[in-house]
Amino acid sequence: MRAALLTEPGSLLELVDDVELAGPRSGEVCVAVSHSGICHSDLTIIEGGYLFPAVLGHEAAGVVAAVGDGVGHVSPGDKVMITPLAPCGHCDGCARQQASRCPQAMSFVAGTRPDSTSPFSRAGQLVHRGLGVGAFAQHTVVPASGVVRLDDDIPLEVACLIGCAVQTGVGAVLNTAKVERGSTVVVTGLGGVGISAVQGARIAGAARIIASDPVESRRQAALHLGATDAVGGDAGELREAVADATGGQGADYAFETAGVANLVRLGLEVTGAGGTTVVVGAPPPEHTVDIGSVTVFMIQQKRLVGSLLGDCWPNRDIPRLVGLWQRGQLDLESMITHRVPLAGVNEGFNRLRAAEGVRTVVEVTPAS
Repeated sequence: MRAALLTEPGSLLELVDDVELAGPRSGEVCVAVSHSGICHSDLTIIEGGYLFPAVLGHEAAGVVAAVGDGVGHVSPGDKVMITPLAPCGHCDGCARQQASRCPQAMSFVAGTRPDSTSPFSRAGQLVHRGLGVGAFAQHTVVPASGVVRLDDDIPLEVACLIGCAVQTGVGAVLNTAKVERGSTVVVTGLGGVGISAVQGARIAGAARIIASDPVESRRQAALHLGATDAVGGDAGELREAVADATGGQGADYAFETAGVANLVRLGLEVTGAGGTTVVVGAPPPEHTVDIGSVTVFMIQQKRLVGSLLGDCWPNRDIPRLVGLWQRGQLDLESMITHRVPLAGVNEGFNRLRAAEGVRTVVEVTPAS
């Protein structure tokens, strides 16, 4: 089948027609991929020198093509959304509805199943299923727990954004931080995840939402979607905006969504006593953060927490997010700034590198 394949670190994705896909095993689903958003996590893999050869793309929606034994919640022909963290449903982490503690779900990092196999291959060699989905291909095979059925009238190019950006950004606000009504929230980085965090803060009832990004068009998008204030990428400008908004007390919450370690440190600076800084973006693994004096950190009772896919649980949160969109509380359409065919996926990544637009959606399988 056709797929956009990462063959070596730092290279362009290569459009090939000879990737092979095994049928679904027991408890798995084969999905004909319709649309997939381009996420910065894919770019991190491309430029990071690991996980290749690989079919990337993990923010996806499509139509069920086949199901393995024991799968009953979806059938061929159903519209579905795919989520990167597919829980096993049986471990201690799943008992707490915490996919980040589930070995099956966390196998997404390796790009294989927990048994180190992959449904993808090429010329007899393993091809990684990038970040648990592998959506830059005409079909993929994923755990059944990683697909959630959608109503027939839901457009797949819109639904695909929930697969990563919206779960990650909105979930970080509502699930990880549990932002309270009337709070002051800071969001640094206004790509798909950051814009989703802004919308999550608006949905949570935050009184002030201060958004920061070097790109003017992204700041305008944030203001359109719920931010009360928008500033550029200068740290001093953000500090001043937070001080003005809070009377010098500092923000209640800060969300770093750009994957920049220095912005995590800045979040700690601009939050006040008792404030929470949430690491949402994924900086390169070697990057570190100095929290300063541990004693001061303790006295101020600040919190620094990580958030993976917004602490979302598929069957609980995806219907909730779809419902927010259906009721007009979550604007997904405005987040899509560019659309490309599968053959144009590298153009989409170039836009991401240039911080152009909010989200590029790849039309993997053209509508018939």
